[in-house]
Amino acid sequence: MKLSHYFLPLLLLMACGDKQQEQKKDNFDADIPVAVPNRVALAGAEEPDIVRFLNVQDAYAPSLSPDGVHVAYRTDLSGEPQIWVTETVRLSAPLQITYGNSVTFHQWRPDHNEVLYATDKEGNERMGYYLVSADGLYEKELLAPSDAFREFGDFNKDGSQFVYATTERNGTDYDIHVFDISTNTDKKIYEGSMGYYPISFSPDGNQVVIMESIAEDANNLFLLNIADAKLIPISSEGDRSQFSDIEWKLDGSSFFLRTNKDSEYLGVARYDLETAKLEYILQKDFDIEQILYDDKKNILHWVANDGGFSKHHILDLDNRSEITPPDWPAGVFNLKRAKHGETLLANVFGPKLPGDLWAGTVGSKEVNRVTRSNNAGLDLERMVQPVAHSFQARDGLTVHGLLYPVELMNKDTPLVLLVHGGPTAQARPTFSAVTQYLTAQGFAVFDLNFRGSTGYGKTYARENDKRKRESELYDLEDAVNYLSEKGLVNKDKVAVMGGSYGGYLTMAAMTRLPEVFSCGVAFVGVSNWITALEGASPALKASDRLEYGDIDDPEDRKFFESISPMTYIDQVKDPVMVLHGANDPRDPITESDRFVKGIRDNGGEVVYLRFPDEGHGIRKMDNRITAYVRVVEFLEKHLK
Repeated sequence: MKLSHYFLPLLLLMACGDKQQEQKKDNFDADIPVAVPNRVALAGAEEPDIVRFLNVQDAYAPSLSPDGVHVAYRTDLSGEPQIWVTETVRLSAPLQITYGNSVTFHQWRPDHNEVLYATDKEGNERMGYYLVSADGLYEKELLAPSDAFREFGDFNKDGSQFVYATTERNGTDYDIHVFDISTNTDKKIYEGSMGYYPISFSPDGNQVVIMESIAEDANNLFLLNIADAKLIPISSEGDRSQFSDIEWKLDGSSFFLRTNKDSEYLGVARYDLETAKLEYILQKDFDIEQILYDDKKNILHWVANDGGFSKHHILDLDNRSEITPPDWPAGVFNLKRAKHGETLLANVFGPKLPGDLWAGTVGSKEVNRVTRSNNAGLDLERMVQPVAHSFQARDGLTVHGLLYPVELMNKDTPLVLLVHGGPTAQARPTFSAVTQYLTAQGFAVFDLNFRGSTGYGKTYARENDKRKRESELYDLEDAVNYLSEKGLVNKDKVAVMGGSYGGYLTMAAMTRLPEVFSCGVAFVGVSNWITALEGASPALKASDRLEYGDIDDPEDRKFFESISPMTYIDQVKDPVMVLHGANDPRDPITESDRFVKGIRDNGGEVVYLRFPDEGHGIRKMDNRITAYVRVVEFLEKHLK
């Protein structure tokens, strides 16, 4: 069950009747948070307040115009994620082109001066699709919001059609549809089951590459003939591997992709349609996290995950020689390539760089900055760079993490242990407003890549599968012991904090390791695996089969109960803060309601922030300020 800031939708839990649900809601009316004033300390203050850190902006999710002259990206400058357009040839004033509900997805329409985008209603993840001109002067609705979930796949070559997945038929299974923009018609081309998703149109528009989700870190791959709805397998049956980043040759004879089939790490392979053979062309002892293919030059761009940092490489496939890439700023980044023209774009993130865009070209090291996001009056050069640490867990497994240190760390230093969502995700060196604020206040922060995290190979990512899942919890305790034994932190002043899957681990830590943590902050977590898995969408149930087990199997069900925080709710001894959005379709808010009620029934101390206008995360700036002002007050109270 992928529980993170970016993942497949989860159907709302339907176990309780309307009356019972309404009663539960009424019981938590007092937990709806009161807005905190947006007051900031003076610029240049030695210890800026959290509000100033939260007002730092970033530019993300870039999509290039076909000619590469403009880019559409998202930023929260207006208070919610909206689309802005700017030039790539120089740093210029951007233009906001969407307003209203938060934008959750967008992509420039090929060969047109328009952008396709999606919005939902206050975090419920039921998307409506819209088209807006690049100057923001014209807009139209393509697919109205409904009760169905939708997942965008790809545009065809000329942008007249796009393919997507939807649960419209029965609310549970994903079917593949093609929407024709020119005729404003929608057609189902394949009736699927559970988690089938389109990835890429073939260049001639007659085929679609389809992914079937079978695990958090694995999928099956198929080629769908649109004319006869015939599904042709590409991956082998029973092969638990990952396939992604489809990059076609223009003649449609083959495509490149990333995969870890028969390999520990993600490499680059080529699939030939005529021979139906998949052959590696590039394998390394680390993950290749992105590829782009330029058919006209026959060059392959590939990005390495090198110790958490991104490294851009360019391979000339004609002579297997390396081409010097543009000199992007150091950090974590993803690349975009213009369909026509020479423009490359990098979206770069780092501890001192909250997120901005740079443009360059193949054959030149020079880059130009495209966006300069608002730093909210903070000196970003003062932000703390993390230091990578590795240690041995109690069972001998090497576990990893990033330590954001403070000056003069010693046995009196309080620690905040961060646990990411996913769990198939990786803590990487990017900007976090909360992390940087906490270090400025004298808290050390350890961003833990517990077993099950990505970035360290296929084996490590599967060290928390099924019955091994419980072991990840003890990585949290072992991390605290490791830092304490090195004399870096105060073992008696440690908080655990995480969201989504990290929210579950926070709840689990506070119930099962009460002697380790002084307090905990859980965002949108799972408190009962049985109810969470029973309420999962077909998409997540499909990916849960290999990693979690079968909820209908008595032995698996017994195990799920044994790792659920609610089973140990009477063991909570220290203060807990819980945050959740009422519209969350992934982890229903009843998961937090139940956890909070259990603590209160036992006389424990819990602070609950129950946002009525959010979902699986906190998008709105006013709510983020309210949430994190309360979070840092909670941590300072219980750790200082």
